[in-house]
Formats: sequence, structure tokens, C-alpha cells
Amino acid sequence: MTVRICLDDGAGAYRFRCPTCATAAVHEASPAICALLREAGCEEETWHLPAELGERPDGPAPAFTNDDLLDFHLLLQGDDWPSALTGSHPE
Repeated sequence: MTVRICLDDGAGAYRFRCPTCATAAVHEASPAICALLREAGCEEETWHLPAELGERPDGPAPAFTNDDLLDFHLLLQGDDWPSALTGSHPE
């Protein structure tokens, strides 16, 4: 069993393989549970959130509105929607 701790936000989880079928399982865990598992001798693994989460040069993305959803729905009705999504067509 391995205890995983995110160094950026303190989120914890533990992972293990089922002894019967060898399927990997991951479960979220509170800091108290993570500490208990470490004290019991479980291996600890630390990680960081992806750097891309903090890379928004224009600031936060605008909220997706109901109008945006309707526009997207209408766009998908056309035959040229793949090129419309990639911006490779004139409007």
C-alpha cells in the first residue's frame, strides 16, 4: 500500500492492488488517515499539481453561459463543425 500526498494542496489518498484480482484501487484519505497509514509503515509518495493549472496568461477563463451552450449546440448542427472548432474556416 502506498500513501500519496499532494504537496500543493495537502490532498491525500492511498493506493493498493487487490490481492485477489490484482486490480489497482485508489481511495481519497483525510490527513489523519494518511498519517495513520504512514505510522503503520506504508510507503509515502509525494506529488505536485500540474504547473499548467497556474498558467492562464489572460486571467481566469470567462464563465460558460447558457448562451455559449446554445451557440455550441447550433455549431454542431452544421456540416463544417470540425473546422469551426479548430478555427480553420472563415466566419
